[in-house]
Amino acid sequence: MGDEIQLFGAIAVRPAVLPLIASFETATGLSVASKWELNPTVKAQIERGQPFDLVITNPNLVRDLTATGWVLAGSQAPFGRISMGVAAKAGGRAFRVDSIEAFEHALKNAKSIAYASDGTSGGYFTGLLERLGLAAEVKPKLVPILGGQTATSVARGEAELAVVPVTSILAAAPDVILIGPFPVQLQSHIDFDLAISAATNTDAARQLLNFLSSPDLDESLAATGIERRPKQT
Repeated sequence: MGDEIQLFGAIAVRPAVLPLIASFETATGLSVASKWELNPTVKAQIERGQPFDLVITNPNLVRDLTATGWVLAGSQAPFGRISMGVAAKAGGRAFRVDSIEAFEHALKNAKSIAYASDGTSGGYFTGLLERLGLAAEVKPKLVPILGGQTATSVARGEAELAVVPVTSILAAAPDVILIGPFPVQLQSHIDFDLAISAATNTDAARQLLNFLSSPDLDESLAATGIERRPKQT
């Protein structure tokens, strides 16, 4: 192996990216060491000096890291977007979330609901409860989950339902099932971009960025719950 690329990314994209790394290493002779955290933690650790060559996180966080000099200006590239979904333990009670009414009914009738209290998805969900007027009724049933284990919490019996990016739900099968994505009217797509470290700016990192951006991967990514997001103009 030649140079080792330090890839630092959000937990939500890990199930999609990890299976692709081996083919990249085989094709290039490079090796990739990956580290995964929740989006806010990715930014915070980089700002504390966490080494990285390539990062995958929310576009706004990439822009912040560019402004403060951690990310190479002009290197930001779109990766994809993930829908929010609702998960349950396989074999558990049946729920529907295919309409606003069904979604609200599920939240009101669930015994407990896990959410990523320190993640991007958790922030959106708690804000959504406020907008729907459900905060007073539902928040007492919320189970905060740290460290990106929200989907698997239902398999462990820590909550009856979980709200989390679809990628994490699909990756937790067969113990966890995807009841469905949020209704279209309530859906929030969590966006992700790629960017190169200003400190290293290696050719190897750019090769990995180009690989992960390639249309050749679109089908594989879609199967894991990631939809490609067009470049903003």
